[in-house]
Amino acid sequence: MLAGEFRQRFSLQTAAAGGAIAATDKHQAAVLVPIINYGDTLQVLFTQRALHLRHHPGQISFPGGRIESGESSCAAALREAHEEIGLAPDAVELLGRLPLQSTSTGFTIEPWVGLLKPQRSWILQADEVAGIFEVPLTHFLQQENRHLFSLRLRGKVQQLHAMPYQDKFIWGATAAILHRLCLQLA
Repeated sequence: MLAGEFRQRFSLQTAAAGGAIAATDKHQAAVLVPIINYGDTLQVLFTQRALHLRHHPGQISFPGGRIESGESSCAAALREAHEEIGLAPDAVELLGRLPLQSTSTGFTIEPWVGLLKPQRSWILQADEVAGIFEVPLTHFLQQENRHLFSLRLRGKVQQLHAMPYQDKFIWGATAAILHRLCLQLA
């Protein structure tokens, strides 16, 4: 799938429609789902969270974090991507947002999808990000690469998404967000 087809299939509320939710409590977060346009292929960019973090240490995620007081979710996603990986906000073509995603730790995440050109380099915030990597979008579009499993968390059995790729295990809210994106693109 090329960028033009991606844009066409991605028929969600556009970024121009406004900034969605502003923070009302400490458990609202926003992430950027960065899709890198290499011309002949699209790659999804992921971060691996630092091991010392309180929430989700070492897990694979999208750049993002809490929405600050008075800040829109869109602005929070772009700010966090800039802070975590050095992605300039004006380098992102925001296409829109996906539905809210709840986490087992009580957060509500608003995912924003953005296209960007390949970057010369990334500036990782070592306090938050242990590393970054890319995966071809086509890998996730194949249903056989998207899985659902049950796990007992906080005394309840929960259904969680998982999308392994090579030596990476993408699961939980990140995989659920990616699954929704794939459904949107189908």
